[in-house]
Amino acid sequence: MCDSQGELFIKPCTDQELQFYKTANESHQAFADLMPVFMGELELNDSTSVRDLDEQLPAVSEILSKETKEEIIKFSKEQAAEAAAQSPAPSTDRQWTEKAKSRKIETNKSVVLENSAYGYTRPNIMDAKLGKRLWADDAPKAKQERFDIITKETTNGSHGFRIAGMRVYKGSTNPSELDEQGYKVYDKHYGRLEVNADNVVEAMRKFIFNSQAGIDEELGKIIAGLFLNDLKRIEEVLASEESRMYSASLLFTFEGDGNALRAALDRTRADMSGEQYKKDDGPYTPGLSASRVDSGIEMDDEGQMVFPINAAIGQNMILANLAQAPGSQDIQLTADSDADSMSGSSNGDIPRIYSLKLIDFAHAEWTPGQGPDENALFGVRSLIKIFEQLADD
Repeated sequence: MCDSQGELFIKPCTDQELQFYKTANESHQAFADLMPVFMGELELNDSTSVRDLDEQLPAVSEILSKETKEEIIKFSKEQAAEAAAQSPAPSTDRQWTEKAKSRKIETNKSVVLENSAYGYTRPNIMDAKLGKRLWADDAPKAKQERFDIITKETTNGSHGFRIAGMRVYKGSTNPSELDEQGYKVYDKHYGRLEVNADNVVEAMRKFIFNSQAGIDEELGKIIAGLFLNDLKRIEEVLASEESRMYSASLLFTFEGDGNALRAALDRTRADMSGEQYKKDDGPYTPGLSASRVDSGIEMDDEGQMVFPINAAIGQNMILANLAQAPGSQDIQLTADSDADSMSGSSNGDIPRIYSLKLIDFAHAEWTPGQGPDENALFGVRSLIKIFEQLADD
């Protein structure tokens, strides 16, 4: 569910995923900066009230409208009634079952996160499923075998990631290939059947460069450079942490309308040259776009991307880092400017430019003493090489 403005995203989760969000924010801050903004948790049942929601989510209770709260309560009651009717057998949070294909999670807990589609005019979105190994230790044998076949037949095997789904605004000159919002949607079959080790770079180019939408070589290289900076930061953090993630993803989002993207970049440069964003005023670590947001997009058990019916269109810019993107001018931001935009200060009406976030932690845990997650790092490093090509071509 989303709130009425589309800024918040509420999704069911297991205890394991919820605890991973909590511990990351409590004691792994560098890792938490790679993740969606964690706003809190909800425990929903058939007796949930508006007061319960306000008590559980004090940080965002004023943001959620009365209508949204009523929708959440209605949803929780419907879920409780459905669960009672089905009377499912008890299961543990870490148990993998074939029922997972239905996308139903047997839980009354939800995480509240920021929605990645919020703040763009036409968001282009790509989910890159990380890892050569896609299953956790507790996965049943049948699932291990099925996922191993996927790895063998896709770029999960050759590159440590595959395109699990993406959508590109005006991504085709054939109107019949576009949805009602003007997007070309690439489903799970694209990454499984059409993308391979020989054409994966070209597949990424389709996501970034798009003359039909006004994303020319200049703009495309800027976006590729921004993503490249973030990927390098993600590699640095993952290499310094001891964790394991299976079937986690990197979610790439950027403004897909060329005119809107150019306007956002121009506005950002203008603000950075003004009083608030000073040039060469102290050190600034390039990389992560300021907002940590979740996908607002669901994935089925085998990697099918499920888009929301209405991708929210808003004006809540969180300033992106342009410091080292090729062609974006030699401008440095101050660390304070990042915090100002996060809090929605005077520049809160600037459109967003891009975001790269690590998402999907249903099978993630901290593993002290076991070293970095080389399985995920394999995919991140492959993506770095690809985006180096895209930024330099």
